[in-house]
Amino acid sequence: MARLVILGAGVSGHTAASFAAKWLGNEHEVVVVTPNSKWNWIPSNIWVGVGEMSKEEVTFDLAPVYEKAGVTYKQAKAVSINPEGSDTIDAPFVTIEYMGQGKEGESEELAYDYLINATGPKLNFGATPGLDEGHTVSVCTADHAVHAAQELQQCIEKMRAGEEQTFLIGTGHGMCTCQGAAFEYIFNIEHTLQEAGVRDKAKIIWISNESFLGDFGMGGLHFKMGGYVTSSKVFAESLYAERGIDWILGTHVNKVEAGKVTFESLDGSTGEQEFDFSMLIPPFAGVGLKAYNKAGEDITGDIFAPNGFMKVDADYTPKPYEEWKPQDWPSTLQNPTYSNMFAVGIAFAPPHLISKPMSSPNGTPINPTPPRTGMPSAMMGKAVARSVCDMIQGVSETPTHTANMSKMGAACVASAGKGLFNGTAAAMTVYPIIPDFEKYPGTGRDINGTTGEIGLAAHWVKHLLHYAFIWKAQLKPGWTLIPE
Repeated sequence: MARLVILGAGVSGHTAASFAAKWLGNEHEVVVVTPNSKWNWIPSNIWVGVGEMSKEEVTFDLAPVYEKAGVTYKQAKAVSINPEGSDTIDAPFVTIEYMGQGKEGESEELAYDYLINATGPKLNFGATPGLDEGHTVSVCTADHAVHAAQELQQCIEKMRAGEEQTFLIGTGHGMCTCQGAAFEYIFNIEHTLQEAGVRDKAKIIWISNESFLGDFGMGGLHFKMGGYVTSSKVFAESLYAERGIDWILGTHVNKVEAGKVTFESLDGSTGEQEFDFSMLIPPFAGVGLKAYNKAGEDITGDIFAPNGFMKVDADYTPKPYEEWKPQDWPSTLQNPTYSNMFAVGIAFAPPHLISKPMSSPNGTPINPTPPRTGMPSAMMGKAVARSVCDMIQGVSETPTHTANMSKMGAACVASAGKGLFNGTAAAMTVYPIIPDFEKYPGTGRDINGTTGEIGLAAHWVKHLLHYAFIWKAQLKPGWTLIPE
């Protein structure tokens, strides 16, 4: 019997575990290690953050789902990996520390035959002084979003009493990703204030490390919309202007204080912005896993990139921006040193940025880092699970499936306000995720596969997808028919 250990139960890890358990059956063991007791459909946290959904509507308990699927579940965090074993354990193993299940504080050396790293990111609030001191809110977790909704309601009450309020939403560091989550949240706040009848008392400001609106960490895109080709820059600027939202771009927030942020801009200037309510996405980092060889020597730098994400079959050779190629991106997501280790979703180290790297005259990097969440994460989890299952079952000695973002398309439905009859969302598809300017000169992407529409219908789709993906994640009847 082989043992597959999966670190993390987010979108990519949970997808990998669900399919691996289905394909391997009882002949082999699938183990999931995650510090969380609940699964969270993160895309709907933005609705929790404006009071339109409850925490219970976006989460569910993992234990009964994994019991039903035949997955061994350990509520614990991974601390280190020994891919060669040790003097006392003659097998690769991962050291874990329990966070629940009545074993809090206990540690275990968990042997594995194959390992999938799906730990996701560390929410690195500490990278920006003051970002972790309670001056701002977050929608990165369901609990964070509940708190954000409470703070938002207090602001609404103040506006009803005649006070004006300033809302500052965006990124809290020059190297952030997930602009999309902040994008959704700022428009949901604007919509909520409209519904509450206090929009005239609010000044809403977008602050971002993007050099232009609509970059989204993807270098922007051109897409078909209403029969015409437009750019994400024009689309975003029009939407922000229509909703009366101001913007501050190309910024690295370098300090957060009570009611104020200071920032450095791409031109080297500095500035301040006061606020009454602020939600700033933190930068992401690896979760801090260490790695040791059989002799106990630290090999973390061999297995992980400096940002803490695991190295895979990508080309990490330093190159000028003009020499970056789609072929640099990984396909099998297999670690080049240890063939029984893989990394999926946010846990793998991207070879380079997608957006053009930029920095201020002071040398401060200010540019979005590559998004690897949602649909791409799920597709990676499924592909790697299939490869590992084939390797375990003797079908092949090497990975049989790939999930290369330069050959992968993605769909996204970004909410711009929730409501049965007055909600709106932007439904977009992009192909490929990593632009290929040799194959698609000018835009880098296939215009026929890169589209966008905004309206009420897209909101209904977003709402239906919420329930569809939670149904799928709970492994309810027909779950495999719902696409990633």
